[in-house]
Amino acid sequence: MFSKKTVLVIGIILFFAVNLIFLSLSIRHHDSSFGTEPYAISVAGPFQNSFSYLIGKIENVWYGYFVLVSAAEENQYLRRALSQAVEKAGRCDELLLSNRRLRRLLDFKDRIDNRVVAAEVIARDPSPWFKSIVINKGKAEGVEVSLPVVIPEGVVGIVTDVSAHYAKVLMLIDRNSAMDALVQRTRARGMIKGTADNLCTFEYVLRRHDVIVGDIIVSSGLDGVFPKGLRVGRVSDIVKQSSGIFQEITVSPFADFETLEEVLVILNPPSAEFAIQP
Repeated sequence: MFSKKTVLVIGIILFFAVNLIFLSLSIRHHDSSFGTEPYAISVAGPFQNSFSYLIGKIENVWYGYFVLVSAAEENQYLRRALSQAVEKAGRCDELLLSNRRLRRLLDFKDRIDNRVVAAEVIARDPSPWFKSIVINKGKAEGVEVSLPVVIPEGVVGIVTDVSAHYAKVLMLIDRNSAMDALVQRTRARGMIKGTADNLCTFEYVLRRHDVIVGDIIVSSGLDGVFPKGLRVGRVSDIVKQSSGIFQEITVSPFADFETLEEVLVILNPPSAEFAIQP
């Protein structure tokens, strides 16, 4: 017994053989007097029609395959082009934001009567107990221990460790940080200290001193580290206990310590008033 596959192949071969025989007879005996022509046409016609239909289907599948392959290749090309365009747009946006930050730093630098060096933040202390950053400038660029670090918005902190090309900065919000400051409006004096929740406390301010929520706190220049007049933060909360001689004041720093990327290190902080040109 023949298999189904063998029978199918034999059937296809017979189909084409019969079709070719009748087609040949039709061409050789074109004269209408030859009696086999009508029969050849009547018999070959359905075969030719089926054959043409089959060939048309094969062509459609063949061309459809190539169309799909071409569409797939074009789709892959467009995906790569889109990915490259998105990546390029992201780089352009990042450069634009970086340019804006650097412009603010340069504008602030031009208003200061001190030598400063710009630095990038390259690392942060991963510990939740310490608030410090590492910058890419060190002794080779004139950075020393105890120099103040600022941004246009306000005080960032103080340099605590220095190597040849890197330095560690203790930020204002660290528990170990402290600076002498005063209320800009009333000149009430106190000590700014860091807390664990990215805020500061304004301590040792007498109860009798006039301090209200919204007052701006600036450096006093009396600690020998930070020049006078640097913006620190804004009073966000005040508690006056029934007993005691000091107020409990909370200050929200102007600097956003979570998004620091570039800073300025003041190389020659003066002992006198910190002068900013109008």
